[in-house]
Amino acid sequence: MLLEDEELEQEILSFIKKEHKTADAATQKVIEEQATALEELDDEYLKERAADVRDIGKRLLKNILELPIVDLGSITEEVILVAADLTPSETAQLNLQKVLGFITDLGGRTSHTSIMARSLEIPAIVGTSNATKHIQQNDYIILDAINNHIYQNPSDSEIDKLKQIKEEYLREKSELAKLKDLPAITLDGHQVEVCANIGTVRDVEGAERNGAEGVGLYRTEFLFMDRNNLPSEEEQFQAYKAVAEAMDPQAIIIRTMDIGGDKDLPYMNLPKEENPFLGWRAIRISLDRKEILHAQLRAILRASAFGKLRIMFPMVISVEEIRTLKEELAILKKQLSEEKHAFDQSIEVGIMIETPAAAVIAHHLAKEVDFFSIGTNDLTQYTLAVDRGNDLISHLYNPMSPSVLKLIKQVIDASHSEGKWTGMCGELAGDERATLLLLGMGLDEFSMSAISIPSIKKIIRNANFKDAKTLAEQALNQPTAKELMDLVETFIKEKTLC
Repeated sequence: MLLEDEELEQEILSFIKKEHKTADAATQKVIEEQATALEELDDEYLKERAADVRDIGKRLLKNILELPIVDLGSITEEVILVAADLTPSETAQLNLQKVLGFITDLGGRTSHTSIMARSLEIPAIVGTSNATKHIQQNDYIILDAINNHIYQNPSDSEIDKLKQIKEEYLREKSELAKLKDLPAITLDGHQVEVCANIGTVRDVEGAERNGAEGVGLYRTEFLFMDRNNLPSEEEQFQAYKAVAEAMDPQAIIIRTMDIGGDKDLPYMNLPKEENPFLGWRAIRISLDRKEILHAQLRAILRASAFGKLRIMFPMVISVEEIRTLKEELAILKKQLSEEKHAFDQSIEVGIMIETPAAAVIAHHLAKEVDFFSIGTNDLTQYTLAVDRGNDLISHLYNPMSPSVLKLIKQVIDASHSEGKWTGMCGELAGDERATLLLLGMGLDEFSMSAISIPSIKKIIRNANFKDAKTLAEQALNQPTAKELMDLVETFIKEKTLC
């Protein structure tokens, strides 16, 4: 899209003609201006897109200068990549047999690259600010992505110490691997599901290897990103069918397109909004652009003939919305039946609970759906009125705060009162500190990055549900997040569950 921008082309030509710049100098100047303009915006997501613009600029310059573009997929030596940033397209190209990890100056947990690194289980440290200035070609690097530490040209004694730490980590990982095919069931017989979050069919291998009992969140927006147009119904059908067949007979929850907020699609020309997280996003776009919704739902329904699929709608805040969405789904089911397409007539439909608005009316919403999945990342942000991307207040962002946990408990209880179940697909589901607390609160399904599954299973299998319920009751009565966390940590140490 950027390369097809006529204004961009005119700017470059203007520098060449009026300022007598060379083609490469003019291109570099215009691209840098575009990237700098993005970096000066308040929106954290758009700031991170500056790296994408520079990436396109670098590729364009190399074409102008007839220089080779490095193929990251053809790396033949074991390396740790160090870069200003890696775009999602570059990350997708990595030869995972040779690229042992990567370090970038830019980026954060909200960047596509970070999400892909977690899904692909690539050790990565992002947002270092200046790694490219201090690390030189052929430096010996040890990357500790667990503790977010980089060792540059370490001494022999440091290497020996780190080797011991790695051996201990691998031993622990080997022990956890023994839990792969075992259920997440407590010592006193209470069973829950531990599932994986995925973004593409490529992530299924990691989900299976780590013992996922299904997919609790399939982020379909990756199908819509890094391209110049909307994916067709057929393209989506093939993608969903591939995941359904790969995971069969386990269930897969497919979330409809969650675009907007921190996820932009340049080809859709989404409006510039003062508060994009409070704006035109997720099902708000889908309900306004029903051709997008219809293509996606038809594709999901058709793919449901090849495995156990469930549909989940994001950002629902009212009963009216879910009723409208179900009406649209019924229309599409009728269409597909008339067209003689096979599909699951009784496919389950759920919603994400990610706003206080949805949480406080969960007892009404539970009557309309088959299940809930709590999105703690947004629920925390909206409940605490904290912008996660704002460094000035990021310390206030805490999903373990009493207010957030009380809403979570309210949602779980509401679903159970209607005979429905509740899962969780936010970062909190894979946080070992929260496992017993969420278990005691009655959470039915935990969905997370696949790499976290074994350790969460271990905690659940070594616990008593009765003890977890006692912990939850006590924790929910704590007035502050610190007192709550102190209580949880003391409980964990006493029970030696981690």
